[in-house]
Amino acid sequence: MKKNNLYSLLTLSVFFLVLSCGNKEEQATTMMQGPAPTFPVAKMQTKTVTAYQEYPANIEGIVNSDIRAKAPGYIKKVLVDEGQKVRKGQILFQLETQSLSQDAGAAKAQINVAEVEVKKLIPLVEKNIISAVQLETAKANLAQALANYSSVSASISYATIKSSVDGFVGKINFREGALISPSDATPLTTVSDIKQVYAFFSLNETQYLDFLQNSEGENLAEKLTNFPPVNLILANGSTYSEKGKIETSSGQINQNTGTVSFRAIFENPNQLVTNGNSGTIQIPTIFKDVTVVPQQATYEQQGNIMVFKLGEDNKVTTSIIKVKTAVDNLYVVDTGVTLEDQIIVSGVGQLRNGMAITPKETAFDDAIKPIATLFKN
Repeated sequence: MKKNNLYSLLTLSVFFLVLSCGNKEEQATTMMQGPAPTFPVAKMQTKTVTAYQEYPANIEGIVNSDIRAKAPGYIKKVLVDEGQKVRKGQILFQLETQSLSQDAGAAKAQINVAEVEVKKLIPLVEKNIISAVQLETAKANLAQALANYSSVSASISYATIKSSVDGFVGKINFREGALISPSDATPLTTVSDIKQVYAFFSLNETQYLDFLQNSEGENLAEKLTNFPPVNLILANGSTYSEKGKIETSSGQINQNTGTVSFRAIFENPNQLVTNGNSGTIQIPTIFKDVTVVPQQATYEQQGNIMVFKLGEDNKVTTSIIKVKTAVDNLYVVDTGVTLEDQIIVSGVGQLRNGMAITPKETAFDDAIKPIATLFKN
């Protein structure tokens, strides 16, 4: 009996000794690990954000008037320079008229001869000395002489080539001494009215269907009227100061290119853009009161976009989010998070599912601010 009691006492002593050693090891491990790491967290909110789709565009003045000769001749004077602003009716080119002036003198002489002949025959016809047919023939000759003179006079007037619109002179393709004619394929120059400019761009079939389905209105005309203003990105990457309006669309798919053409108009008060410029049209899509998360708060796993939510006991859990689109540094979220959730907004590469953290409350607006670029190429 005494041996059994002694055995029991020894057993209990060993148990408490082991338990004491285990507690000391656990305490030592906890002391080595230290407190849970700190991560910034933010509570979800809704925001209104605008996404942009971009399309290459060609820019033209609202009026582009090709200046051509109406009669053949040699250029005597070029009275304007490239880039010069001109008025409607201003003389641009003067053609050589010496030979035409000689032709005009000859035509005038023929008129005089024909008039004399008519005057001579009138009294003879009245006295029945000659047939009235001779007088009618003389009158026809006079009419022909007048027509010839009128034609030569018109050619002389055509030698003065004027601008048909207000605008700016483009490239001058022919200089003094060049022989030109109405059949020339290349115009003398082009005068462009750029008080306003057109930007021409195209949408493919899928983009066009998205445009029709997502725009307000019963038909294409209403959809264009209700469509918000668009931006123009210039060739140097800057955003043009004036907003544009989409005016027209062909509404038909080009069988050769598979695209539908659109035209937007922009005011151009400072003539910053001109005929022949290129640019990029930005078409806005507004997402009102949507759930957004900063892209830096996400990571990818097996093709899924993931976030870490803050759970009970400050432990993080992973969640798959379904993304509608990306806008700048944000994801517009369809499902996967709610407004009741708090997410870890940065440092997600250091986390693992079930890990305990020390949360640091962060304002949502601060969390979604883009990170500044420190170095640029």
